[in-house]
Amino acid sequence: MPVDIYWRIHMEGDQPSLRRRVRSRGGFAPGGTAPGTRDGRDDGYTHADYMAEVARAAEESGFVGGLLPNFPHTDDPWAAAATLARETTSYRFMVAFQPGFLHPVQAARMTATLQRATGGRIVYNVISGGGGPAQLWWGDKVDHDDRYARTSEFLDVLKGVWQGGHTHHGRFYQVEDAGLPEELAGQPFPEIFFSGSSPAAIDAAGRHADYYLSWLEPFEALAEKFDAVRAHSATPPRFAVRVDLLARESEEEAWEEIRQGWQARPRGGDSGGGSGGGDSVGVRRSRSFLAEAGDDPRALEVAPNVWGGFGQLRDGPAFGLVGDYHQVAERLDQFLDLGVDAFILAGIPHLEEARRVGRHVLPLLKGRTS
Repeated sequence: MPVDIYWRIHMEGDQPSLRRRVRSRGGFAPGGTAPGTRDGRDDGYTHADYMAEVARAAEESGFVGGLLPNFPHTDDPWAAAATLARETTSYRFMVAFQPGFLHPVQAARMTATLQRATGGRIVYNVISGGGGPAQLWWGDKVDHDDRYARTSEFLDVLKGVWQGGHTHHGRFYQVEDAGLPEELAGQPFPEIFFSGSSPAAIDAAGRHADYYLSWLEPFEALAEKFDAVRAHSATPPRFAVRVDLLARESEEEAWEEIRQGWQARPRGGDSGGGSGGGDSVGVRRSRSFLAEAGDDPRALEVAPNVWGGFGQLRDGPAFGLVGDYHQVAERLDQFLDLGVDAFILAGIPHLEEARRVGRHVLPLLKGRTS
């Protein structure tokens, strides 16, 4: 079966490299600067222009689409997908969203509108939140396991509305004879990439996921997680992994990039997965695999080419792959042998690394990409 490979879009803004943890390309988080700022003035080149460059580069480099992540400090991914649709032709938009902040009837209407406008290029990344301050920012105080119960009910209602004439009286949602207008009905329903590492998440994924999506973890841990999902699924989903890559022509060159970033990193920063204070099981799992590296970043290499220090050099998950082009491709092939059917890849900066990975790494995979 062909493997779908996506390239992440930097909704939060982009760094110039892993050696400099500053956002100099787009985004509007504190400290971010628009790409077109010159002498303190906007020259008209916007964050949307830069995202479009990355999307076009990813499409030209062989990626099937991109993940548009969703945080309080980013543009809205639904609106971004609409903005970028005309910049590409086959590129799929994996829209990340939290069901708790959207009514399923409105989600169905928005999705069908985008499906009609893009020729069916919308994909869902359903997330249920990591708790803590970020969750409260959205005004959501629902407990961890109840968030997944709400997500599951949301998807039941959304799928019912998509079919038309749907009535539902549940714990979180009430709808009467809900459906899409005739002009929007009949569009393909998006594939669902479902995230979450807790038992509640895995149970919900077993009901709804087309793809169970996990951050990269050590191979054995990832295999155990996939087995747990299979055990909770009447029809097991396919599997996808979100992976950062640092691939260079030689292994020494790749690790030198890490070494320079390690020396320049802000001390005491997050070790990966986002800010503390949440109840994310995925973040706790990532941190449990890591030992104190001290001044030696190679101490965070938990398996050949699997490095757990990315969270110190940029925002996001801890683990990624570091090595020469052939080594990185070999590790990705190992994930395929583990049962992975799709990847969401990323690299800093997103524009140049999309072209590099597309040119040097994707052709080395064993001919299984879409």
